Amino acid sequence: MVWQSILGIIVFIGIAILLSENQGKISWRIIFFGLGSQLLLAVILIKVPFFQIIFIAINNTILALQNATKAGTSFVFGYLGGGTLPFSETYPEATFIIAFQALPLILFVSALSSLLFHWRILPFIIQGFSYILERTFRIGGATSLATAANIFIGMVEAPILIRPYLNRLGRGELFIVMTAGMATVAGTVLLLYAALIGDIIADAISHILIASLMSAPAAIMIAKLLIPDSSQTSGSIKIPQNSSAMGAIAQGTTEGIKLLINIIAMLIVMVALVELVNILLSLLPTLNSKPLTLERILGWLMAPIVWLMGIPIDDATTAGRLIGIKIVLNEFLAYVALAGETGQGLSERSKLIMTYGLCGFANFGSLGIMIGGLTGLAPERRNEIISLSGKSMISGTLATCMTGSVAGILL
Repeated sequence: MVWQSILGIIVFIGIAILLSENQGKISWRIIFFGLGSQLLLAVILIKVPFFQIIFIAINNTILALQNATKAGTSFVFGYLGGGTLPFSETYPEATFIIAFQALPLILFVSALSSLLFHWRILPFIIQGFSYILERTFRIGGATSLATAANIFIGMVEAPILIRPYLNRLGRGELFIVMTAGMATVAGTVLLLYAALIGDIIADAISHILIASLMSAPAAIMIAKLLIPDSSQTSGSIKIPQNSSAMGAIAQGTTEGIKLLINIIAMLIVMVALVELVNILLSLLPTLNSKPLTLERILGWLMAPIVWLMGIPIDDATTAGRLIGIKIVLNEFLAYVALAGETGQGLSERSKLIMTYGLCGFANFGSLGIMIGGLTGLAPERRNEIISLSGKSMISGTLATCMTGSVAGILL
């Protein structure tokens, strides 16, 4: 199976080269450092015992955050939010209501993240990653900062940190920022996804965090293969800070509310659209005595992609369905499917690889969010952002597939 993942890395890099705007300007150095950084990060974070201890501590922290959030939702929503039931539960998870018990974690984490920014803890970590990326890939300070920030905050929030520089970024630098947004997930939802798959994946937060970290250098590499641009925007970057801790908490809570409402609305609409498509497909003749569904079609189309990550052929159609859901709908629904009936047919190794392969915002819904956010921050570059948006979704998908393949070698 390892040879499948190695072949996958070669194929995914090859696709990026074939789609390059200028193959003659491609630097083999970027491939060496991009792939080398991914492999090094994976080996250190997955195999070194010291980091396993750290991730166990992180897992315990996440459990504490979940319990703290549950205390708040139970107080506000009662048993709907996870409080004591006034009746007997008929079957396991019968009373689990995602809107009242899982999604409110976003509010708490958003407020906590804002507080950690105020205390300069997150900025310190982000600037550390930014320094490493800047020196390794020879990209500008603004670009490296936004790329590093995408590991911890959202695809719209990260560019805000470099707002004064957005109009000065080269076309290739702008594309790196967009690709990084598509290839990683925000810390606010990262914890939510870990909570969703925690019952089927041991140390889920560790794997999702590692996946997001690994995808950052992959995003830079793939972006620079598609648009080989050597421009660098220089200048020191200062991360903004709230005036008070309570101000930071209030701001984080407000931003969390917007994100929470957006996720709930998108979930309702996307699930309804999928059901509508499946109703229409049910009018067609059955195949192998089973009705056609969007999930089955996506499974067939994406099976070769997940096979290249190292998924066994017997699991490829099911795993391909998850990738298809992630691209066409969103990664939240893909993780829900992984934790549900769809994921039950996968081997433990396949579940782990898919945890890595699904960890990114590259989907059509996120594409609209990114376009809206970036054009709002840099209206002068609206046409350029729109013209690069489709390509950024391709590059973000290739980066997460690379992460899945690297994970397939080591898991």
